[in-house]
Amino acid sequence: MIKLLDNYVETGAIILFGVGFATMLINSNLIKKIIGMNIMDTAIFLFFIAKGYIPGKEAPLVVGDYKGVEAYINPIPTSLMLTGIVVAVSMTAFLLALTVKINEKYGTIELDEILKGGRDESR
Repeated sequence: MIKLLDNYVETGAIILFGVGFATMLINSNLIKKIIGMNIMDTAIFLFFIAKGYIPGKEAPLVVGDYKGVEAYINPIPTSLMLTGIVVAVSMTAFLLALTVKINEKYGTIELDEILKGGRDESR
């Protein structure tokens, strides 16, 4: 239990990932599934950024005197997460556009109704 409290950021990331995964599994609404996927993305970004942080070291920005390689954190995890954020935003925009097209074709964004062939027009 103490390990969980010491690593509270990682624990929070895992809980957040579970919330996003449950959101994707439980809901049949496509928008809610996209939101769940975004929560999972955020959890992964939080986890990797927390792992990239090293207490006592500075961000790799040289201001003033150069302190040596050991004084700065590795910038690669942070830059990879920035790339991941850009990819996640692009993927969200694509999925929302796809959801709009699905709504135009089937008249609904509920996955259950789409699998049945679309909204019943006789209602």
